[in-house]
Amino acid sequence: MGNWTPSDSEKLYGIKDWGMGHFSVSPSGKLRVHPLADNRSIDLIDVVKEAKTMGLTAPLTIRVQDLLRSRVARLNRAFEKAIEEEKYEGRYRGVFPIKVNQMREVVEEILDAGAEFNYGIEAGSKGELMVALALHENNKSLLICNGYKDDDYIKLALSGVKIGKPVFIVVEQLSEIDRIIRLSKKEWVEPNIGLRVKLNISGEGKWADSVGENAKFGLSPTEILEALSKLKRAGLKKSLKLVHFHIGSQVPNIATIRNAVSEGARYYCELRRMGFGVEYIDCGGGLGIDYDGSRSNYESSTNYSLEEYARTVVYGIKVACDKADQEHPVIITESGRAIVAPHSILVLEVKDSIEKSPELKPPPIRKNSNQVLKDLAHILEKKDSYKSNLERFLDAEQLKEEAHTLFAHGYLKLEDWAHAEDIFWRICRDVAASVADDPQIPEDLEKIDEILSAQYVCNFSVFQSLLDHWALRQVFPIVPLERLDEKPTVNTTIVDISCDSDGKINKFTDVEDERDTLPLHRLKKNQPYYVAVCLVGAYQDILGDQHNLFGRVNEVHVFLEDDEDDGFYVEEAIEGISIDEILPQIQYKSEYVSRLMKKQIDAAVKADRIKPREGVKLMAHYNEVLKSKTYLS
Repeated sequence: MGNWTPSDSEKLYGIKDWGMGHFSVSPSGKLRVHPLADNRSIDLIDVVKEAKTMGLTAPLTIRVQDLLRSRVARLNRAFEKAIEEEKYEGRYRGVFPIKVNQMREVVEEILDAGAEFNYGIEAGSKGELMVALALHENNKSLLICNGYKDDDYIKLALSGVKIGKPVFIVVEQLSEIDRIIRLSKKEWVEPNIGLRVKLNISGEGKWADSVGENAKFGLSPTEILEALSKLKRAGLKKSLKLVHFHIGSQVPNIATIRNAVSEGARYYCELRRMGFGVEYIDCGGGLGIDYDGSRSNYESSTNYSLEEYARTVVYGIKVACDKADQEHPVIITESGRAIVAPHSILVLEVKDSIEKSPELKPPPIRKNSNQVLKDLAHILEKKDSYKSNLERFLDAEQLKEEAHTLFAHGYLKLEDWAHAEDIFWRICRDVAASVADDPQIPEDLEKIDEILSAQYVCNFSVFQSLLDHWALRQVFPIVPLERLDEKPTVNTTIVDISCDSDGKINKFTDVEDERDTLPLHRLKKNQPYYVAVCLVGAYQDILGDQHNLFGRVNEVHVFLEDDEDDGFYVEEAIEGISIDEILPQIQYKSEYVSRLMKKQIDAAVKADRIKPREGVKLMAHYNEVLKSKTYLS
């Protein structure tokens, strides 16, 4: 379409900026994923088509398993390289925090991919620890226990130690020390203990408040000294083996990470100076994802790469230890978002379009038309009489408000109010076209794109699939699956099918800043149009709620396969939740609601409101819908 090329789409949507080498546009204008960041790729529209043959339609989660595996390998190799380059004398033993994505198929894939690196697992609750103990089979990898702990939690962790697992219980609150001492003596097992310290540095980004003096977890310097005394008195001095600190999630600035590592390493050195044989330093999470591709310290970005993160951590710990003449510890990180976010793609189908920009010819202005209509028509038709587009727009905006006031007070008919609004949208569209190529646009005109934007209705729920966007204003890259060799001509926002007005996406990634609209293509009749929401593998699978009773979406797991014509195969297909599966989660069994409905239909038959045969059909349809999926079909 015109001179538009796939490269233009790559620039428009910032694909090469946020894609980390994993996404590109094919010569035919299709979005493709490169699981191993090499020449091999998968056209995502082909995955959607294959899923459809299996009865799975959008909304559809595509998990690219090779990409997940490559992220595990890249993190571990980055630390191996940094350790070698810095001549660091310790090792790296990363763990995956399963709170970021507890899905079985995700955690199992990560542990399998990390086996060669002795990559472990982190749990933050009893439920997560039960999963972690069951899945943890490599006793050269670590199992880190964080979070608030009761007796059952600690006994579970100690049972792992009993059967030979390197389980570390991290003390988050001073009160946990007494519980660990009591239970370890009762169970006759020597625990592996870590202390989480409260850093004094300032955090940065959306989760800045998770560090510092008022942090929810961790021990203050005074509490650390008291914990050390308790361990000494209990004869468990040798059990203290780990120092833990946390920088926060999605840390955008490498300087924050550098400062945190430096302070955390000082605690390690001081504990060793005091005679405690600490061997491990756990730097927690914080490694971020560059969601918008700006490579900045903006909260949805990072001004560093994964490799730069690894070098910063290794170098910071080495400098602190060398200065204090202490051994280099085993380095642990709990990177979750950076591992899982890129592998998951949410595919949405646009079902409808709500537009303000009219296509039909407007009704004529007559002699007896209201003056406000005549004035608006003048602005539309006599644009050369205005010195600037800004003046023209502001006059039109004022007249639109005047027309609405007249209608609200009964001085303007509905037809005239609709006509006034129609002319206003035409003026906006004309002004937008006039300033489209201007290098600088007046501030008051910058909102025209948002005013004119179409709402593309997609078959999904923000609250179920993209809760971080609603709750935290997290932006995700969104790209059409096809037609990327055509210029998108419609500025849009995306709305879901929930009944909540907040069920929308109206902030989008942009290299320079967030944008309020997303350029998409005009819909074609009887031709499906899909968009991909990328980098959604962290937290979204777990955080989603059951708002409007929309449940888990359809899902496919994809692997590269050179022997296949399209370069991939679907290893596993998982159907989304059905209505009769979701109702029991809110205490409605399908048999119960079906029985209540049948009672009312029978009563309608007895009262001759419907015929018996019609009653049977109504009941059959009700039971049929009970077994259907929660989304639009």
